[in-house]
Amino acid sequence: MSAWVLPDHIADVLPSEARHIEELRRGLLDAARCYGYELVMPPLMEHLESLLTGTGETLDLQTFKLVDQLSGRSMGLRADTTPQVARIDAHLLNRQGVTRLCYCGPVLHTRPDRPHATREPLQFGAEIYGHAGLEADLEALQLARECLRVAGVRDTTIDLADVRIVRRLLSGMDLGPSLLSGLHAALAAKDSGELARLTRDFPADSRQGLLALPQLYGDESVLIEAQKVLERIPGVPEVLANLQWLASRLDGDGAAITFDLADLRGYAYYSGARFAIYAQGASDALVRGGRYDEVGAVFGRNRPAAGFSLDIKQLVALVPPRALKAAIRAPWGEAADVHAAISELRCAGETVVCVLPGHESEVDEFHCDRELRRIAGQWVVQTV
Repeated sequence: MSAWVLPDHIADVLPSEARHIEELRRGLLDAARCYGYELVMPPLMEHLESLLTGTGETLDLQTFKLVDQLSGRSMGLRADTTPQVARIDAHLLNRQGVTRLCYCGPVLHTRPDRPHATREPLQFGAEIYGHAGLEADLEALQLARECLRVAGVRDTTIDLADVRIVRRLLSGMDLGPSLLSGLHAALAAKDSGELARLTRDFPADSRQGLLALPQLYGDESVLIEAQKVLERIPGVPEVLANLQWLASRLDGDGAAITFDLADLRGYAYYSGARFAIYAQGASDALVRGGRYDEVGAVFGRNRPAAGFSLDIKQLVALVPPRALKAAIRAPWGEAADVHAAISELRCAGETVVCVLPGHESEVDEFHCDRELRRIAGQWVVQTV
């Protein structure tokens, strides 16, 4: 095999796409800063137990593992940044009250998490710690939507769910891992026949509720129907009211709002409301987030937490690139006056591309609409 061939689902990012990615990264970080989120930069590699504690089997299978040559301990290359940010909040900052943190950096996956995806996403995310109320959930949603707006994504659909509905329906039952996994799979596939088989010995109210969930997806009328079907399940009416509250605060923003009460993606990770944001042209959700109050418990500080993450590389493939900033072409020269003229232009924020001798006719990545010329003993910028 040729030395220049990269592994499957790993790719170089070439200049035009890299520029687009970097512009998006800056825009998203600026948006998070405007909401009061502070940037943190966790390491790409950590002790394996720190990366995987409390995160579940899925993240374990997605994590590349290696041995630290200094200590002999098992290390991991992060597949998700949220556990690291929870560690920072719990041990390094250890603040009282609300803490808002954001991050942006590469993660590595052993397998692509969706068709045609890279195994090296550039993950951007924001987390808010220390507030258990719905206001934190709403802020995470609002910032996520602002990030998509900054990226130029339009015509979005917000899908809402809450993992506590299924947990309430299963409350008090001693279910083995195999049965629980089968229930999750049947709900995800909306397989009513399999659900009926698996729940035949369940209490009547729980069985009725579980069998109803595959049909409880769609617009806001879903919540009305769910209130009727699930009203006898302790805690569920309050969960549905919370979803209604979130949806009502998003009205008027131009996004469609849907509900899928059987959606259990991230069941082991989330502790309450969860959301996904979709857009036309995307085969999968662009943003996933919600509430995950237990994420910091393994670090000794179980704080309320809500947030979201997205892959900037996925965004870049969906939105058109921004117009390239026009540049100035300048001749190569060693004279002090031409160096001074070029330096002055660059200090003013201009992109100045010096044409090396013999390469005057070559095409450059930058669009040069002006040229630095010497006229009457002065260096002057003129339109090409």
